[in-house]
Amino acid sequence: MRTPGRKSPDGERRGGTVNHGAWHRTVLRRIRRAGGAVLAGVVLVALILGGCGSPGSGGSGGEEQVLNDNIGSEPPTLDPALMTDLTSFQIVNSVMEGLTRIGPNGVEPGMAAEWGVSDDQMTYTFHLRDAVWQNGDPVTAEDFVYAWLRVLNPETGAPYAYQLYYIKNAEAYNSGEITDPSQVGVKALDEKTLQVTLESPTPYFLSLTAFPTLMPVHKATVESNPDWAGEAATYVGNGPFKIAEWVHDSHIDLVKSDTYWDKDTVRLEKMHIVMVNEGATAETMFANGELDSNGSLNPQDIPQLLASGEAKTSPIISVTSIYFNTRKAPFDDPRVRKAFTLALDRKAIVEQILKGGQKPALAFVPFGIPNPVTNQDFREEGGDYFQDADVETARRLLAEAGYPDGQGFPKVTYLYNDNDTNRALAEAYQQMWKQNLGVQVELQSMEWKVFLAAQKQGDYDLSRGNWVGDYLDPMTFLDLWVTGGGNNRVGWSNAQYDRLIEEAKATGDQQVRFQNMHEAEKILMDEMPIGPIFFGVNVYQEKPYVKGVFRTALGTTDYKWAYIEGKGQ
Repeated sequence: MRTPGRKSPDGERRGGTVNHGAWHRTVLRRIRRAGGAVLAGVVLVALILGGCGSPGSGGSGGEEQVLNDNIGSEPPTLDPALMTDLTSFQIVNSVMEGLTRIGPNGVEPGMAAEWGVSDDQMTYTFHLRDAVWQNGDPVTAEDFVYAWLRVLNPETGAPYAYQLYYIKNAEAYNSGEITDPSQVGVKALDEKTLQVTLESPTPYFLSLTAFPTLMPVHKATVESNPDWAGEAATYVGNGPFKIAEWVHDSHIDLVKSDTYWDKDTVRLEKMHIVMVNEGATAETMFANGELDSNGSLNPQDIPQLLASGEAKTSPIISVTSIYFNTRKAPFDDPRVRKAFTLALDRKAIVEQILKGGQKPALAFVPFGIPNPVTNQDFREEGGDYFQDADVETARRLLAEAGYPDGQGFPKVTYLYNDNDTNRALAEAYQQMWKQNLGVQVELQSMEWKVFLAAQKQGDYDLSRGNWVGDYLDPMTFLDLWVTGGGNNRVGWSNAQYDRLIEEAKATGDQQVRFQNMHEAEKILMDEMPIGPIFFGVNVYQEKPYVKGVFRTALGTTDYKWAYIEGKGQ
């Protein structure tokens, strides 16, 4: 998923491991939970416990349960079928809920009270609990069928439709190869039973059922109002909170939902969420007590804030890159793309600008994703694909492309969404390209929503790119770049790359999967439609009286278990 470079201008993952082999061999065994959730999803949970104030025991002591937070920008959309960014995901994760939820214990029950998986790991059967939408209508299996088919319907134009391609005939339906939605492997066996048939065993499928794209939607609401997801008054959710007020580009107020199935667990009564992207302003609001948590920080302030304990870090698996528009000159030439990538000094960037513990990225897939066959980290296995600040090679490649010392290079503009961190990075890139290549690059900033639209339309030369993993597998970073992919914003296409990714998705042999993914990453780095810059870390502020906030290494922040305790002490 995309992030505006706010709470995670960067990212890396950590955690423990879980053995699920026996669970996957059980034939349609119901997974019952009492007093805790069964972990599932193979490597999903391996690094998911990024940062979490303990959501366990502890009381609110009668204190006002109101949390003031800052998400930095207006969410581009709150329609689960259309969103691609972390800002939108954070709100939707509070007001919607899928079959499962990623919690402190890994994959936990959501709308599904229990589930089972067939012995061949191809069929999942979910048994829904007696839950309701905020308007009182029951949440049914048909709500999930409708929502998933809506994502796959070509007319919807869902960027994340490919996240459902693991389901039988999903890709064929989305591509128009078949037109009968009943052939897609998602069925409502009855009002409370959902059956999902996959194309091939997918070890991380269970974790995907918590992903926003796979959340249900209220059919009557969606069909009666095409703009249902844009206003508080028309939004119908099924999550722990509901939208009470939405003043665009200002704030969103969420209040505890009295219809949520697990409302007794939810302690916060209200969240007031502002949209302040200027770090200095947000830091002042935090210092003055106007904010209880904040993710918009001025990069120059981060070392001091971390040293004083006024800021914290948590791991997140993400990579920030330069996206090159390969559809047009001069970035249709891989030599130019490589020159621009190699000319940047990542060590200087992370040490002199970011200063939060980020790491230089000399490949695309971040550290923190284990290979279950070798028990080694995917990034450590693959190693580096280029040298940092390799100015000599960069100049040679640019000359070979016809631009010696930058002579004759056309006017190009670097596009980024505006905040303190991204602005500082853009200026550093600009200076390095001028000094090391002799190329003057113009800079253009945009508001987050407008930036995403321009990038999607291909209306840029080169731009900021950031990706946070959606699940714990290299595939979440690599299937971005298949030909025509919904989140392939660079226009790159490579038949061999497509074949390797397709084969990796179709096999249950982990050795073959990981070998294919390493080979695919090598092709990606050889042609370099994207230039990796750094692997990130989540830097944020949070008052000591804020308890139980769950921050995952997947970049999401969950307030279901959050509460206020000790404020004013």
